[in-house]
Amino acid sequence: RNPRVEKLVKMSLLCAMSVALMYAVRFPLILAYLEYDMADVPMLIGAFIYGPFWGLLLVGVVSALQALTVSAGSGWIGFVMHFVATGAYVLVAGTIYRGKRTLGGALLGLLFGSLAMTLIMVPMNLWLSPLFLMSAEMDYASARGAIRSIIWSFVAFNAIKAGVNSAVTYFLYKPVSRLFKKDFFTWSDGRDRL
Repeated sequence: RNPRVEKLVKMSLLCAMSVALMYAVRFPLILAYLEYDMADVPMLIGAFIYGPFWGLLLVGVVSALQALTVSAGSGWIGFVMHFVATGAYVLVAGTIYRGKRTLGGALLGLLFGSLAMTLIMVPMNLWLSPLFLMSAEMDYASARGAIRSIIWSFVAFNAIKAGVNSAVTYFLYKPVSRLFKKDFFTWSDGRDRL
């Protein structure tokens, strides 16, 4: 049995769950283009089980897969925004939980992770979202002005999305972590599966 291989398999499973949830649970929340999805939940669980670094690694892989598939139209801008938003969320939540592995630590991590995601996306939306609106009739400054006028919609969206995903993570973490702590490669009688 190789612990590194087992960890890689379990991380890959979390990544697959995240991508599957991105497709399965996806609907407009605020405005037509601000869509809620549950893809952050497996990444948060990964950060809680394996630590913030591994959670951030999951975010990078899932962000790349999202940019190549379901959000292909957003290109590199969508990749950067997703990585920064979810990366801040997962990194803060995972770091706090790593220092205090209790239900209170999980709640605190999810609360501050949600806050980090919501706050960091204000400047990110003001900086990158105007690139989506730019056209022959609208320059960057005008597009930024349009985004500034609806910035509270982005704040509300990120706060609601992070809050819902935090609640789901809080209730799913323990059963999923118990499953992931089991040995995937050994039968109950001790024989190797592979």
